[in-house]
Amino acid sequence: MMGDSILNLVRNHATQTPGAPCLSFETETLNYGDMYQRCRRVAQALAQQGVKAGDRVAILARNSPAQYELLFGCGIIGAILLPVNWRLAPREVADILADAEPSLLIIEGDFRDLLAEAEMPIETMDLHADYPAWREAASAEAPEQPITPDTPALMLYTSGTTGRPKGAVLSHRNLSYMNRMAGELWDFPADGVNLVAMPLFHIGGIGYGLSAFGRGGHTVLMQQVIPVDIVEAIRQHRVTHGFFVPTVIQMLMEVPGVAEMNMSSLKCMLYGGAPIGEAVLKRAMEMFRCGFIHCYGMTETAGTVITLVPEDHDPGGPRAHRLRSCGLPMPWAELALINPETGEAVSTGDVGEIRIRSAVNMLGYWNKPEETAKTITSDGWLCTGDAAYQDADGYVYIHDRFKDMIVSGGENIYPTEIENALFEHPGVAQVAVIGVAHQRWGETPKAFVVAREGARLSEAELIQFTRDRLAHYKCPTSVAFVAALPVNGAGKILKKEMRNPFWLKDNV
Repeated sequence: MMGDSILNLVRNHATQTPGAPCLSFETETLNYGDMYQRCRRVAQALAQQGVKAGDRVAILARNSPAQYELLFGCGIIGAILLPVNWRLAPREVADILADAEPSLLIIEGDFRDLLAEAEMPIETMDLHADYPAWREAASAEAPEQPITPDTPALMLYTSGTTGRPKGAVLSHRNLSYMNRMAGELWDFPADGVNLVAMPLFHIGGIGYGLSAFGRGGHTVLMQQVIPVDIVEAIRQHRVTHGFFVPTVIQMLMEVPGVAEMNMSSLKCMLYGGAPIGEAVLKRAMEMFRCGFIHCYGMTETAGTVITLVPEDHDPGGPRAHRLRSCGLPMPWAELALINPETGEAVSTGDVGEIRIRSAVNMLGYWNKPEETAKTITSDGWLCTGDAAYQDADGYVYIHDRFKDMIVSGGENIYPTEIENALFEHPGVAQVAVIGVAHQRWGETPKAFVVAREGARLSEAELIQFTRDRLAHYKCPTSVAFVAALPVNGAGKILKKEMRNPFWLKDNV
């Protein structure tokens, strides 16, 4: 037996219910028997390609069944799947590929320009022109490699606080908990239909998408987030479950006629990845008339570790205050709230940093032992950087972030990345970036710039300068020019003061 191998999510149902629908994408539906055979063919094709246990296999493409075929196929031979974010800039993609050194890159043709700055030679395969024939030419008799629960299975890159990407390495054990979560906490039935629309280069896409596989349910995969298509897929496939970031939930509510559409199949809508306004949540509950579940987690915890179940979504009732909470820790996740300056646990009601100790915690960051040691303590606690407090009943309420990360439309953005890019402009003397409120995206980056003496800068020029270097969603949407930034006695920029409404009012 392969223990906690993620392949079991497909293999068990391929044996027991091979004809049951497994994965639908566009006009194609694969049953569990078909899916398992595809995964085995992919494993054999990878082995014939020379891919070995521990090698990385990258895919740079929009959502497609190939990501899951490759995830399970890599799992059979002990390789590691690396989905690359196609929204990144060529420089960022080059950094990831240089760090991960994949043995093979499968790419969607119109993303080849993203390889413009990649300096290392990479063997590539076109997703549409080459991949299907390559897969079908291989035998389904792939030799299985010995897999342990701690064998790496998936690597997802996150933005780094230093501006350099970090590859979070997730094991078979980490990912296998999605099955328990779906069954024990989300009540996902064997005949459930799960809609996966979030990008598969995020844990909220590829990780969440495993939930139906383990239950023997039907996954409906969307190529990308198009609200009208999502609503139609819910209606057509009788979707029971789906995960969305709050921005997408808002978009779904804006689809013309959505309030009158028959979406009675919806049993549960899961949300997370960014804060959600209480008014937006209440409106969504009224419109979709299904259960709602809040998911708190991160790539480094293989997804959700704290959840607010439907029973605690009680607007107008005695538990209405819990709508502001992200819920209770999962049964398999220990939670501690720690004062990062003293290392001591805080009292009930006091704010501390969320730390998680659990079997779902990542193995570490690829090739970055020092960064790993900063994030995971010697006794196994993962430091999230998020500030929160617990009430007397143990419910967790996010208070703020100890780190400066901006969450815009469900995407994590580190100000350091933007600041590093702007510092390359010869006319910029000082720069600091913070998140400011945005009606649609929750928050958005705003840059405050001190120009060098004699430099003539414009907002449009600097925004375009960052767009030539970073993914567009990371770029500031506004730039303010200031005479000086607030600093302490040691010269450190005081971003807390910059977020003060009075400082902002005087400097925008």
